[in-house]
Amino acid sequence: MRHISEHTLQQLGQAMVQTAATLLVVAGMGAALAQTPPANRLYVSSEKDNKIDVFDTQGQRLSAIEVCQRPRDMRFNKDRSQIYVCCGESNTLGRVDLASGKMVGEVPLDNSPEMFDLSADGKTVYVTTEDDSVLGAYSLETKKKLFEVKVGGEPEGVLITPDGKHAYVTSEEANLVHYIDLATKKIVKNIKVGNRPRRFTLAADGKELWVTNELSASVSIVSTEDQKLKHTIFFKIKGMRANDITPVGATLSADGKTVWVGLGKANHVAEVDVATREVKKTVLVGKRAWGLTLHPDGKTLYVANGLSDDMTLVDTAAGKAIRTVAVGRVPHSLLVQP
Repeated sequence: MRHISEHTLQQLGQAMVQTAATLLVVAGMGAALAQTPPANRLYVSSEKDNKIDVFDTQGQRLSAIEVCQRPRDMRFNKDRSQIYVCCGESNTLGRVDLASGKMVGEVPLDNSPEMFDLSADGKTVYVTTEDDSVLGAYSLETKKKLFEVKVGGEPEGVLITPDGKHAYVTSEEANLVHYIDLATKKIVKNIKVGNRPRRFTLAADGKELWVTNELSASVSIVSTEDQKLKHTIFFKIKGMRANDITPVGATLSADGKTVWVGLGKANHVAEVDVATREVKKTVLVGKRAWGLTLHPDGKTLYVANGLSDDMTLVDTAAGKAIRTVAVGRVPHSLLVQP
């Protein structure tokens, strides 16, 4: 056997340590990459398939994620690594990890949860519950209910103000928007809007609350400074009766200049100028256009067509549908991960 000097042994030992360290670094980098949520993704909840369908942002279907029963509203968590999804028949809030493409947890909710919003710190979820006519607050950490506020019948839309102090909630039966103080847990003002108010978006640098009125073919604009109705925009589609124009979903453009509104049974979406409050254009899409969202670059609008089980991609500059692709049964909400 050849004699190996002590110096050589030291060199071999150092080389082995360096190799092991390098392998650990590479492994760590691999793990970090594995935990990074994929980019260029579009997520669509499908109420009757109990899935979130995954597409690229050009509309190419990639996969599907099994979730809780009757997935409806969805939102990203703070770092956009996960999606929270409200499930109306499981009565839970599902938590989906985007890197693994799996649902990894649930928070119990009351019966028939509809829509939700998150607190600014991402620790509390506020959920409208249709059967009990309440706004419920739940801790995402403890999975416990914190409190509830009784509201009008068939609540749906919920929006937490940016300062976290108040909530807006629609009541479809009462034709009201409730303005709720979250510290006192009381309604401090009821704002009369159109018939069957559904959902919200903030506009004009947060100074205006736009409320879609499904059975009035309109959007009500409420001042967030004094909680008073400022203006009502009515929609018209040539050749259609007003009761066939049923606004539900609404989303603000990234530059804040326009609001896109899904006109439901009219099978159109409308682009409205925030400053002039004039309808700039309408675009034909699929059947019962409710849910919609914009790509952050503002170039593409994605529309969930609930009765044709498909999704329409709209070129916002041209005001034309680019393509319509099949999704799951009864698509509800959409999220974009650019």
